[in-house]
Amino acid sequence: MSDLYLRIVNTPVGKTAAQSLGLPAPVPLKRLKRTDQPFIEGDVLIGAAAGGKAIATIGSTLSASAATLHHASGNERLNDSSKAGNKARPLDLGSDIDHTFSALVFDASGLKGPDDLRALYDFFHPTIKKLGSNARILVVGQNPATCRKAPQAAAQQALEGFVRSVGKEIGKKGSTANLLWVAPGAEKQLDSSVRFFLSARSAYVSGQVVKIGKSDAAPATNPVAPLTGKIALVTGASRGIGAAIAETLARDGATVIGLDIPPAMEDLQKVTSAIKGKALACDITDDKAPKLIADFIDEHFGGVDLVIHNAGITRDKTLGNMPEHFWDMTIAVNLTAEELIDEELAKRELMKDNGRIVCISSISGIAGNFGQTNYSTAKCGVIGYVEAMARQLKNGVTINAIAPGFIETQMTAAMPVTIREAGRRMNSLSQGGQPVDVAEAIAWYCSPASNGVNGNVVRVCGQSLIGK
Repeated sequence: MSDLYLRIVNTPVGKTAAQSLGLPAPVPLKRLKRTDQPFIEGDVLIGAAAGGKAIATIGSTLSASAATLHHASGNERLNDSSKAGNKARPLDLGSDIDHTFSALVFDASGLKGPDDLRALYDFFHPTIKKLGSNARILVVGQNPATCRKAPQAAAQQALEGFVRSVGKEIGKKGSTANLLWVAPGAEKQLDSSVRFFLSARSAYVSGQVVKIGKSDAAPATNPVAPLTGKIALVTGASRGIGAAIAETLARDGATVIGLDIPPAMEDLQKVTSAIKGKALACDITDDKAPKLIADFIDEHFGGVDLVIHNAGITRDKTLGNMPEHFWDMTIAVNLTAEELIDEELAKRELMKDNGRIVCISSISGIAGNFGQTNYSTAKCGVIGYVEAMARQLKNGVTINAIAPGFIETQMTAAMPVTIREAGRRMNSLSQGGQPVDVAEAIAWYCSPASNGVNGNVVRVCGQSLIGK
């Protein structure tokens, strides 16, 4: 659905009216236009606090980009910025800065205590006003859970508050801020996440924290089609977010099995035919569904690499007015079915090594929502399932979740206009997301280079004011 307000306030007359009335004037987000598009262009400034452990890896990743690289100089606290590599030119933060930056990237993994947090101010204070529209801020720190001393854990945890606040300050320009927490020794797992969070693929992801752990070395992949040769199962694929997921994974090289209920088969076949995939009619709440799905995968492909649990329903009523079948159906579709399908695939050894499982949660599962006790319960249960399974899965298989916020779909188009407008504007970017925003985040999870990304729940919500 088109956002009329967004279009109006980006006309000269509309922008003037919004300013005079004190209304938000969101900047249209720039999304991926072509798969061979450079992940970042323009001027990028790299900085590091003393003892930064990720700066060399960050510099190496950015050296492969089309950006003009600079590293912070002129401040003793930021001397380690020079470790970004020879392609990064020194930029004195104490002098007049005449660049407009497309990204500010900071390695804070070396922070040892609260006093070291001053390095954040020294790097961002003279540069944040030089950030362009649709720009990116990316901070890399150490996972506080891996810190041995309390002052270090405090400093690393503080990065979350910093990034979430910065995201709210720069969102009006269509810009985003995110944080990568890296386990000690996992710095080489940063590449895919740095690329994603600096690119147009992450246009609607802001204020998020991603934990990256140790893993096997990521294999070399085709950057244009990194999922070539992969088999993907996408449930609820006939329309909306599910269709966008199927199309995006196919774009990146995967062969997609699209699954949906029998009444949706006509729409599902249109989606799968367009991407040269296969359609499977199945009600995932049926007792025989896990076996039917496993049999189909075994017969046609012999196994599956990517399992995307997108199918979901809402059955809204306040708890006191909710029929029991509303409760049972919502739990069954949004949570139980996912567990049973994964269990069957694992039992029959159809999940391939280094596979990916992605579940769809919701900001309603994080924050709760009026009239959605059933839905919020199920979607919060998804988070618990993902976190537990991340510790149990073997053979390089990872599991993560996406928690969408307000996404422009047929479902949100049917909302009353006041609720719809509130959903659109109550985030740092002051606009709704697109189904492709969810799909791009899933494609990042699915990348063979994302080995170290496991057990995460990333909100695709423009940094909604609701929830964490």
